[in-house]
Amino acid sequence: MSIFAILLSLVLLIYFAYRGVSVLVLAPVLAMLAIILSGQGTQALGFYTQVFMDGVGGFTVKYFPLFILGAIFGKLMEDSGYAHSISHHIVNKLGHNHALLAIVLACSLLTYGGVSAFVVTFAIYPIAAALFKQVNIPKRLIPGAISIGALTLTMTALPGSPAIHNAIPMPYFQTDAFAAPGLGLIASVIMLGGGMWWMNRQVRLANINNEGYGNHYLNEKELDLNDKIPNFWLALFPIIIVVAGNYFFSKLIIPIWNNSYLADEQFGGVTLSSVIGIWSIILSLAIACLFVIIFNFKRIKNLADSLNKGATGSLLPIFNTASEVGYGSVIASLAGFAIIQHFFMGIAPGNPLISEAIMINILAGITGSASGGLGIALEVMGANYMQLAQEYNIDPELMHRIASLASGGLDSLPHNGAIITMLTICGLTHKESYKDIFVTAVLIPIVTLIVIIMLGTVFGSF
Repeated sequence: MSIFAILLSLVLLIYFAYRGVSVLVLAPVLAMLAIILSGQGTQALGFYTQVFMDGVGGFTVKYFPLFILGAIFGKLMEDSGYAHSISHHIVNKLGHNHALLAIVLACSLLTYGGVSAFVVTFAIYPIAAALFKQVNIPKRLIPGAISIGALTLTMTALPGSPAIHNAIPMPYFQTDAFAAPGLGLIASVIMLGGGMWWMNRQVRLANINNEGYGNHYLNEKELDLNDKIPNFWLALFPIIIVVAGNYFFSKLIIPIWNNSYLADEQFGGVTLSSVIGIWSIILSLAIACLFVIIFNFKRIKNLADSLNKGATGSLLPIFNTASEVGYGSVIASLAGFAIIQHFFMGIAPGNPLISEAIMINILAGITGSASGGLGIALEVMGANYMQLAQEYNIDPELMHRIASLASGGLDSLPHNGAIITMLTICGLTHKESYKDIFVTAVLIPIVTLIVIIMLGTVFGSF
């Protein structure tokens, strides 16, 4: 009965998430439903306050600094005009003959620098729409191009990315954002190359059929060509600060500090390796935010408003993800989950990379969230996978990179919140654009994951 309760709860989670019901409501309600159907209804309140909320609180305490700093940084990049400057400059330099590549690279650069996919979509869409209209590329291809740059390589693969999907595995595997850099670069090349091949193919087919841009009016905006755009190199510098700062803090600066105090009980008795990755991203984002503020006092019309909107904008994403982690904590406490756990752990005995990849991908698909699926999986199984890594002599960096890559596949099914928001911003529908999103953000990342698992199994981490 416990297994039935878990499966029914998961099915309802997928259905209602697709119907647009907030996970803040779904997660606790469906967790309690699973408890009641498992025959433990009298303990429901205890599960809610002591298990569900403990999972929510644990995730929030660990990752809130990354969410709030990332959201503030993205808002500052938007309000200062830096995000627009970077995307506008890349499009101008590559020209109309490389319109697709220009949009993908602009999205990639911004997200690799720590700007959220939501902010990037707002910044890139007007430029992409104007450019695609000029060169007669169908507007329906814009979400596919944005997906390559914002939802694939910079989210899960590129070493040093400050994306939360690259940060969540760090405490579990005692790694930093540059885990398995060689494999991360290979994965990035496959996702970028595969995505561009598909999108260029779609453009050729559209040209053969004389499709054109299309008669689109929803959310169409004219660009203000008289708007003064900030200097590109100045706009690029905060992104350099995030990436380079992340590297230097994690590899060179923090390791030489006196961190012996972390062993004290008041600091949780942790080791430096369990926090160094998060510390590095916090410091890098904080410095980058200060840089944007110092050089844009006049350009940012209301600094307090930008900071406030950035801060409040971080609350929904982190509590959505934390609620999913809390849901996972409750499910993991049920007797039926032990059977499910045993099943996943038994997949490909001797190679926990495969088990880890499958479990995270499935949970990301169920929740419609890469960070949610990743958070649930590692919250309930992270210690097990670390133990297996030691048992089979697998580099924890490889476990980290596979975990991150696995979160970016089935997460981009139609009920994914970022996908729905992207289509809304672009004024398009699932029917018009989801096929390209599926290929670039689901199919190709899964193929990439399989390739990296094979390489990691044969050659280890590099």
